[in-house]
Amino acid sequence: MGQKASIRDVAAAAGVSVTTVSHVLNKKSGARISPDTRERVESAARQLGYAANGLARGLRLERSHTLGLLSDVIATTPHAGRIILGAQETASARGWVLMLLTTGGDPEVERREIHALAQHRVDGVLYATMYHRVVQLPEELHSMPVVLLDASSADASLPSVVPDESEGGRLAVRELLTAGHRRIGFVTNVDDIPATRGRLSGYQQALREAGVPFRPDLVLAEVSDTHGGHRAARELLSLPERPTALFCFNDRMAMGAYRAATELGLRIPDDLSVVGFDNQELIAEGLFPGLTTVALPHYEMGAWAVETMVDMLNQPKGARRRAARQVVMPCPLVRRGSVGAPPA
Repeated sequence: MGQKASIRDVAAAAGVSVTTVSHVLNKKSGARISPDTRERVESAARQLGYAANGLARGLRLERSHTLGLLSDVIATTPHAGRIILGAQETASARGWVLMLLTTGGDPEVERREIHALAQHRVDGVLYATMYHRVVQLPEELHSMPVVLLDASSADASLPSVVPDESEGGRLAVRELLTAGHRRIGFVTNVDDIPATRGRLSGYQQALREAGVPFRPDLVLAEVSDTHGGHRAARELLSLPERPTALFCFNDRMAMGAYRAATELGLRIPDDLSVVGFDNQELIAEGLFPGLTTVALPHYEMGAWAVETMVDMLNQPKGARRRAARQVVMPCPLVRRGSVGAPPA
């Protein structure tokens, strides 16, 4: 195999200086180089098969081309693993490496892991949470570029991405309204978090748009797991005038609602329609019939966070925080077999 072409070979072939080649191939902003010269340099590099030394370039730019993804317990939640996949695949496509660290929600572990990320000279940190919540950034991260992932903050200078909980709730209930339902129960969560408030807001908005009065007696809060969903659904379905459809805070609660329906002799979707939230595929596809649900855009949020971080790092330091965006990402409806017309 022949010797690899060097930057001096490219400069000789293009008839320019080594500095000019460096400016062109590293796409240095502000360099006064004519389009013709740029084309000559790029053409010479292609013909010679010249590949820039990424490590050397990173050292010159004081870059490691490594990002840290620091999370609480996201790495142990199967439905949120797509956040990691979206971030990792996007980082790889952009030529970056992703380091994943999980704190378990322990502040002391979090401090140690932030220190480890600093020691590894990561260029930026994606600060992620298991579920959409408002966070206060750890003081140790204040000196580093940060993007919030599935989290938001009162600090508007921090870029962030969260799911559109309210619109997701509206889509879920609108699906039931379109099928003809008017008595729609909401099996919701007891925790005071953005998802609880947003999905209730979407439920109410969909009813209002359809001219259906909001009935507080059809909203029941429970622990957001299968047992909580079962208890709440059982109570709602035991009302003298029971709901013909249930919107459940998440797919685990919907699984509990399926159990309650079976115990009461109700068939889905003939006697009762159910819509969930999260699109946990092991649950939504495993139930019979398959659960119509709203998907959280985990993969897309992970990808957006990496794209935003890389773009931010390519800006001058003073412009990074001024350009911060807070993005609310759509949650699409995934139709399966759990919605039908209300019983006659």
